[in-house]
Amino acid sequence: MTAETLSKLYIDRPDENIRENVKNIWDGIAKPLKGLGQFETIFAQIGAITGTTHIDISKKAVIVMCADNGIVEEGVTQYGQEMTSIIASSMVMKDTSVCKMAKVTGADILPVDIGINRDNEIGGMIQRNIAHGTRNFKKEPAMSQEDVLKAIEVGIAMVADCKEQGYSLVATGEMGIGNTTTSSAMTAALLQCRVEDVTGKGAGLSREGVNRKVEVIKEALDNYNFHKSETLRILATVGGYDIAGLTGVFIGGAVHHIPVVMDGVISGVAALTAERLVPGVKDYIIPSHLSKEPAAIKIMEELGLHPVIHGEMALGEGTGAVMMFSLLDMALSLYDNPVTFEDINRIGK
Repeated sequence: MTAETLSKLYIDRPDENIRENVKNIWDGIAKPLKGLGQFETIFAQIGAITGTTHIDISKKAVIVMCADNGIVEEGVTQYGQEMTSIIASSMVMKDTSVCKMAKVTGADILPVDIGINRDNEIGGMIQRNIAHGTRNFKKEPAMSQEDVLKAIEVGIAMVADCKEQGYSLVATGEMGIGNTTTSSAMTAALLQCRVEDVTGKGAGLSREGVNRKVEVIKEALDNYNFHKSETLRILATVGGYDIAGLTGVFIGGAVHHIPVVMDGVISGVAALTAERLVPGVKDYIIPSHLSKEPAAIKIMEELGLHPVIHGEMALGEGTGAVMMFSLLDMALSLYDNPVTFEDINRIGK
C-alpha cells in the first residue's frame, strides 16, 4: 500500500433506507418510542452498514494490536517495556482481563504481534511484526512512512480475514507499554490543542510522572512543528504500530462493511486518524465507552460519536468494547423476539 492508494480509497455510505427500516421495526415493538435510546440508533447503524434489517452479531472478534513504544526510554511509564511481551503471552493463554470478559460474551480474541520488541515469536499470536517496537520519538521519528503504511495494511487485512471467516462484528483492542503517551501526543497534534489537556495517568502514573510525560510530549511536538492536516506524518512520527494497525482496522471495517466497536482512548486516536486519512470511516464505528483519559472527550467530540458506557474505565486491551458486546446482545434479544402492542392486546382478550 502507498500513501496514494490509501488516499484513493472510497467508502460507500451506509444504506439509509435500511437504517429507516430498522428504526421502524423498533417503533413497532411494545415499548415507549425510542425507549432503548442509543441502542436503537446503533442497531439502525448496523443494519445500514450490513445492508439488511436482519441483525446478526453472533460471531464477534476483538482484534488486539500489540506493540512496543521507544518513548518509554524517557521515563513516561510506570512499568518497563518488558511488560508488553509478558501481557501478550498471557493473552495467548487467555489469562488477561479482555480474555476473561470475552469468554462471557462468546467473543474470540485475536492477538496480533505487530511490533513487540522481542527476538523470538510468541506462540499462538498472529505474527505480523513489522519492527521490534518504534524508535524514541523525542529523539527521532517513531516509524518510517513505509512501515506505517504496512501497519495500516495489516489492520485492513485482519478485517478482510474476519469477514471471510464469518465474523459479523469486530472490536479494537491494544497492548503496548507507553501507548497512552503516543496517543496523547497524536491527539495534541491532530487537534492542535494543549498537551496538558489531553495527557493523563495512563496505567497509574503519579502527578510527577504525568508532568514528566507532558514535558516529553511538548518538547517533541515543538521540534516537529506539525500542521493538523499532516495526519500520516503525525502517525509516523509520534504514533505507534498498535495505533497504525488499529487505524487499518477501522478503515477495513468501512471497506468491508463490518461494524467496528471502538474501545477507549487509544482506539479513539486510531479512529480519528482513520477518518482523517479516509473520510467516511466514522459511519462504520460504534463507540463503546468514554475512557477517563482526558483526550477521550476531545476525540469523541471531533468525531461526533457518543459512547454508551461512562464508567471511567482505563483498562485497555479492548475491555470496554467487550463490555459493549454484552449490552448489544441484550438489546438484540428484544429486536429478534419482538412483542408488539397488537400481541399484548390479543393476550389481554
